[in-house]
Amino acid sequence: MEIKHIAKEVFQIEAEEIYKLSSLLTNDFEYAVKDILSSKGKLIVCGMGKSGIIGRKIAATLASTGTPSFFLHPAEAYHGDLGMIENEDIVLLISNSGETDEVLKLIPFLKSQKNITISMSGNPSSTLALNTDYHLNISVTKEACPLQLAPTSSTTATLVMGDALAISLMKLKDFKDENFAKFHPGGSLGRRLLETVESVMRKDDLPICNSQTAIKDIINITTNGKCGLVVVIDDTKVIGIITDGDIRRTMETDEDNFFDLKANDIMSRNPKLISSNEKLVKASEIMGKFKINSLIVMYNNKFVGIIQMYDLGI
Repeated sequence: MEIKHIAKEVFQIEAEEIYKLSSLLTNDFEYAVKDILSSKGKLIVCGMGKSGIIGRKIAATLASTGTPSFFLHPAEAYHGDLGMIENEDIVLLISNSGETDEVLKLIPFLKSQKNITISMSGNPSSTLALNTDYHLNISVTKEACPLQLAPTSSTTATLVMGDALAISLMKLKDFKDENFAKFHPGGSLGRRLLETVESVMRKDDLPICNSQTAIKDIINITTNGKCGLVVVIDDTKVIGIITDGDIRRTMETDEDNFFDLKANDIMSRNPKLISSNEKLVKASEIMGKFKINSLIVMYNNKFVGIIQMYDLGI
């Protein structure tokens, strides 16, 4: 078979599936857009596997067009990063089958916190669709893959639905070229190369404790701090960090003595630091290298702030 013919066949299959998407739109799309538009929080995107890869792109598109958004890996969320989700945030959950276990596990927490939830799946009757506030149907009848196994048309449909969300919000916000330029001084790479950590870090009401702070108080500080972590400081010196994940893992492994523990017992020592004068690109490099979401910001050996992955806008 001619190679170009194969390529053209893929184009045709996926184009036809995308064209069908418009017929699947319901009022849920409009309601979801209106809620995102009026929200005071962020739009957090979650998805596993290929859906997660597409979800990262959707979050990036939203963030660059005026809708604060970041991607949160559902498995990481379930093991400690749920602290990154605030009450006013809206959460977009993506699963083609609508039955992805790691995604479904987040629903009880989101319901208890009363977050608005939006789902994208190819099955309006799926567990995910039936347990979210709004459902966006991304079902396709045919994958471009000849074995009907590799996600092809379905991932393209997901991406296009995400673009429809982003562009709808962009137009309703009257997002102009000057706004786009504000978010793209030389592009995202330019921003990271030019802006410093100080320009985006959180510096007010920082979640801190000392090495002898009781676990009960640490939990309250973590919740109120809304960063998913607590910085441990003794005599003005940063000696450790405790994440939401550290607390949850300790609760599982040391259940009997849990409420007798203090910060010194569960903190991670030698946390990763960065100067407030460093460029955002440096923060991105450190987070990527050590696979972490937060850095402690210092100035003249003094703790002055916290910077997290979503602050970088990537």
